[in-house]
Amino acid sequence: METADHELTEAARARVAGGFAANTSRAYQRDWESFAAWCAAENRSALPATPETVAEYVTHLAATPIRKGTLRAPSTIERALACIQSRHKKAGVPLNAEFARLALRDYRKERSSAGHRTRKAPPAELAVLRALVDATDPATLVGLRDRVVLVLGFALMGRRSELAALDIADLTVTEDGLEVAIRRSKTDQDAVGEMVPLPYGSHRETCPVRVVRTWLSMLEAHGVADGPLLRAVDRHGRLSGTPGATMRGAGRMSGDGLNQIVRRAAERAGLKDAHTYTAHSLRAGGATAAAKAGASVSAIARHGRWSEKSPVVHGYIRAADKWRDNPMRGVGL
Repeated sequence: METADHELTEAARARVAGGFAANTSRAYQRDWESFAAWCAAENRSALPATPETVAEYVTHLAATPIRKGTLRAPSTIERALACIQSRHKKAGVPLNAEFARLALRDYRKERSSAGHRTRKAPPAELAVLRALVDATDPATLVGLRDRVVLVLGFALMGRRSELAALDIADLTVTEDGLEVAIRRSKTDQDAVGEMVPLPYGSHRETCPVRVVRTWLSMLEAHGVADGPLLRAVDRHGRLSGTPGATMRGAGRMSGDGLNQIVRRAAERAGLKDAHTYTAHSLRAGGATAAAKAGASVSAIARHGRWSEKSPVVHGYIRAADKWRDNPMRGVGL
């Protein structure tokens, strides 16, 4: 007798698919399609896949350039492997990925021996943040908006997705400072949300409360009272969402747009390797500055919406401690 115990309606499928973060879902879909196409070309089964097939695929990815002279980063192959494992888990099919992980480990060691290092956006620590802020013109819409991106990204230790998603209604100015509602983040896929408090700063140019209040007043002066906090400005200096602006809709800033804002500010400030700075530099800079100021791991993790056991947070702590607690300090050299 047939039952409906293992069936999903279209509505249920849509809900399950919606449970993934949008970026993760798109990346996993591309990874799975690439794996399935490779398996078809090699006359192998993608689901279920054997340990040998997955190990061969990892070896294939490690040896195949994504463009001339550029091989994949181990983290990219790690994501593809995680996608394959996820598909098998959801299908209820066990997958032994031990061979694949050993192959990936060997690739990591090979890359390390060849001098490749994990590329990370440099942290925009306090001195760098001040240089970036000084490279903006708060008398213009673009300059003031860019200043908000820089200061808020640093003070929130914000992911670019979190910054881009902010609406005007998510910010509340109080006597003590600014409360920012993060409706969803990478570590909060259930969208429980979190309220992040930001106190007043000591310097007007880098005070998140004062900078945001000035921006909100500017938005209000242009007739904008709701919708995206961070908006595009057209080449005529018109704010998106206002009459005459050439952008469609409300013109919410994208993650790539936020990266460009940071990079352009770094170039104007004359920073070394300016092209390597991204919105993540603000998040890393805020965490590193807090660690240097003596903030605890738990406080930094809570404020930046990391797991307290996250190796990323402990990396920022180590970066601060390597000079402060250096064993060679004071030995008499």
